[in-house]
Amino acid sequence: MLGLLLGTAAHAQQAAVEQPLGPVAEQIRERIEQWRGAHADADIARTPGAAVAAFYEKNGFAPAWTRPDDLDQLLAALRDVAGDGLDPEDYGLGELQRRRGVLTDPQATPQQLAQFDLLATDACLAALLHLYRGKVDPATLDTHWNFDPRQIDQAQGLKAVRDALAQGTIGALFARARPQNPLYGQLRTALAKLRELAAQGGWPRIADGPTLKPGSHDPRVPMLRQRLQLVGPALGGGADDLYDPALEAALKQFQREQYLAADGHLGKATLAALNVPVAARIEQLRANLERARWLMHQLQGEFVVVDIAGYQVAYYKDGKPVWRSRVQVGKPYRSTPVFKSKITYLTLNPTWTVPPTILKNDILPKLRRNPGYLAANRIRVLDGQGRELSPASVNWANPRGIVLRQEAGPGNSLGRLVIRFPNDYAVYMHDTPHQELFANQQRTYSSGCIRVERPRELAELLLDDPVQWNRAGIDRAIDTLKTQTVMLRKPVPLLLAYWTVDLREDGRVGFRPDVYRRDPPLLAALGRPRVSPWLPAAATPP
Repeated sequence: MLGLLLGTAAHAQQAAVEQPLGPVAEQIRERIEQWRGAHADADIARTPGAAVAAFYEKNGFAPAWTRPDDLDQLLAALRDVAGDGLDPEDYGLGELQRRRGVLTDPQATPQQLAQFDLLATDACLAALLHLYRGKVDPATLDTHWNFDPRQIDQAQGLKAVRDALAQGTIGALFARARPQNPLYGQLRTALAKLRELAAQGGWPRIADGPTLKPGSHDPRVPMLRQRLQLVGPALGGGADDLYDPALEAALKQFQREQYLAADGHLGKATLAALNVPVAARIEQLRANLERARWLMHQLQGEFVVVDIAGYQVAYYKDGKPVWRSRVQVGKPYRSTPVFKSKITYLTLNPTWTVPPTILKNDILPKLRRNPGYLAANRIRVLDGQGRELSPASVNWANPRGIVLRQEAGPGNSLGRLVIRFPNDYAVYMHDTPHQELFANQQRTYSSGCIRVERPRELAELLLDDPVQWNRAGIDRAIDTLKTQTVMLRKPVPLLLAYWTVDLREDGRVGFRPDVYRRDPPLLAALGRPRVSPWLPAAATPP
């Protein structure tokens, strides 16, 4: 819809003009031609300002913002992007407000009117683009980013803006540019509520002290009750300093929403989460609104999503979740990557070839401490040609040219089932013998792969063959202990995504730990000011 925003057409042809241009249109034409001359050697499709040039060339250089109502709608829409976590000043809101008097000033020159029109169009197109698919290019933060950006058609986009101006519906155009997924609206609502809370002074800081347990008396209890009520249900007055059952239930809910152990104890970790400033939570929402603009258009049809920071995987059909499971993901120093792929096949009773990094950092230290480690874990030693070697023949102080391979079966590090998809990281989803770790709230335990709690249920959904590969058929094949590859009848899209907020079904928002520290660089990029390429030639207000 909004292809105008990238200016993908290089040097669009000027619209035929049968009559001489008016004074303002002539000034706009001169500015466009100057811009074209200054960018003759640039990649116009990627050069800021190209969208504006294409817009006026398609419209015969006629000024676009001649009606005060259209401008009022634009200014209101620019103010409203603050609710999306964007900065209205990136689109020159203040400058446009200072200059808007030129529209009704009989002494305004054609140069001033042309300058104002260019700035307004630039603001409109840039803001629409950022709402449509994000301000920050995610590839600048992650060189391996492979998600398809939201598609843009220049001709349709130019027409959409022209039509909105003709019909007086600029505000509605901005509303349509946002992701239409209801979750995006929930994020905006959450941001508005926290900003309102911040304007009222935020939430109180709870003092340090010994761990507070249910049934105890403590002078911090009233402050704790006030803090929880600001973002949750009313708790009533309660006894002044008694930690009562209602307060315990509220604290447990808070702990679950923050991915903390829900024990009802006010210990160090829970206290730290309660005392995170409102401003920091607002920034967290802004980061995730930007991620939503990158990714929410991908959430259509049938697909699987691994929610890395949320430690869960979900299978979607017709855009709705039909299955969920807990997962374990990579340790912070071996983080699970963000990428898009397609699930193509499964491996039943997999063997496990130990990756070089795990061999060096994990296996060798264990083996040197315990020479029986290989036998206890059914790991064979192979040379580069796949021939088995005796462990006694290897210099374990400095092993060279060897491969370690764990046999299939119970205790295999990949469990009994692997879900495969092409990627550059040797990452996959798999079963695990470490089922006990799923009980923990924060589950960063793997070396980058995704350990799935109930992988056979997911396998049944993926294979989609109720005759041969129903649950009983999958179980029988695994029980043979034979390594087997099973192809999917059709590949299923897979998205590995990273969100540091959690939208609950009741509308409440939980804040996840940013375990891979991906929010700060995103927020830094989001905060870099955007400067209109049409401003420098006339930076002084009229």
